[in-house]
Amino acid sequence: MDPDIEVCQYRRVSKSTLELTAAEAVACCSPLLSEPISSEQAERVSPALKALADPVRLRLLSLVAAHAGGEACVCDLNDAFELSQPTISHHLKVLHEAGLLDRSKRGTWVFYRVRAEAMAGLSALLGGVAS
Repeated sequence: MDPDIEVCQYRRVSKSTLELTAAEAVACCSPLLSEPISSEQAERVSPALKALADPVRLRLLSLVAAHAGGEACVCDLNDAFELSQPTISHHLKVLHEAGLLDRSKRGTWVFYRVRAEAMAGLSALLGGVAS
């Protein structure tokens, strides 16, 4: 048990009600080559992998990660695609809901940042895959 968590806090958290985002679930999985993941783990991880299976979303994630300061505004991403701004926003929303991006609103603009722990989890999950 974590020494920073009081016993009462620890007992109140039911493991059955603990829900992980897809990105958090990825971080909990062992590398694919060390042991097979369970069907429950596969169910939890698949939303993040589904989100990345779309070429536009994969490219958006890469653009956000590579942007100066690791953060990008929707307005900075529109020119990279021949898609409408609402379509770009939809793809960013999917990445956010999958736990791969954080977002913050500043005035009328929304800024996105890659969740480092999500990327680390994906890297750990796929890291042992041989070529």
